[in-house]
Amino acid sequence: MGIFERYLSVWVGVSIIAGVILGNLVPNLFELIATLEFAHVNLIVALLIWIMIYPMMVQIDFSSIKDVGKKPKGLVLTLVVNWLIKPFTMAFLGWLFFKVLFASWVDPQTATEYIAGMILLGVAPCTAMVFVWSQLTKGDPNYTLVQVSINDLIMIFAFAPIAGFLLGVTDIAVPWNTLLLSVALYVVIPLVAGVLTRRSIDNKNDHSKLNTLLASLKPWSMIGLLATVILLFGFQAETILSQPEVIALIAIPLLIQTYGIFALAYLWAKKMKLPHNIAAPACMISTSNFFELAVAVAISLFGLHSGAALATVVGVLVEVPVMLSLVWFANRTRHWFGEN
Repeated sequence: MGIFERYLSVWVGVSIIAGVILGNLVPNLFELIATLEFAHVNLIVALLIWIMIYPMMVQIDFSSIKDVGKKPKGLVLTLVVNWLIKPFTMAFLGWLFFKVLFASWVDPQTATEYIAGMILLGVAPCTAMVFVWSQLTKGDPNYTLVQVSINDLIMIFAFAPIAGFLLGVTDIAVPWNTLLLSVALYVVIPLVAGVLTRRSIDNKNDHSKLNTLLASLKPWSMIGLLATVILLFGFQAETILSQPEVIALIAIPLLIQTYGIFALAYLWAKKMKLPHNIAAPACMISTSNFFELAVAVAISLFGLHSGAALATVVGVLVEVPVMLSLVWFANRTRHWFGEN
């Protein structure tokens, strides 16, 4: 495991602090970056997210899908939780907290935007960071690859309809053109680029050239992630410092969602008698979010300084430490499961 994965929480924490400090020291710079957009898509954010996602997409081998029938139970667990449970529980928790429990503390329009951001997080199952969580739990890398590949294929077709449905259910106007454009930009294009790259350099299937390329791309993926975090927290720096209670309000339902979904998936995996090297990464995939996509879509749909964008940024703040705590728990409870 490289130094990036080993000290992931440290690097993300430093980037968050740097973003907040820079956002307050040089706000004009971030305001300038915010103006660099086309068709409601911020060009700098888009570039950084592509830099971050592309190396992960190159790792995905769709030929592995042929092996899906060999161990279907772990895949069924992930797909049911990701697409039939998690988006809807996230929407419900958003409505419960910001339309009922916190209604007296947040104005209705802002509450609606917070709910929108939470929905976008809930509809975006994790892609890029899955490989890290799987490695940390000693998961089966080939099976993780199968799960990620199939989830990404489903995301192409399911993200926009489910997000649009849930946004509509919570009385949020859905700009379908922007939503579909975001899916194309942040899922389809990087995925196609990754597939074409893999086919062009790995046509003999010996993986030597592919591994060399991935090793050279890995630092860029790290740079993209950390730069994105700095930028996002820089955009929201004023709100974070002036209204820290808002961060706590958003974090509460996100924490409940994350730990609740993991508990559901983990207990279900135990009942299904999955081996730990499949159960643990399956539950990590079910629990974590593709926050890069959620952030980008929130910015495209609602703007950089919107409540929706802030909610997805808080998702970044919550995601890493929470997922690391779940990695620790999964590793400590390995004896609950069998092994292959």
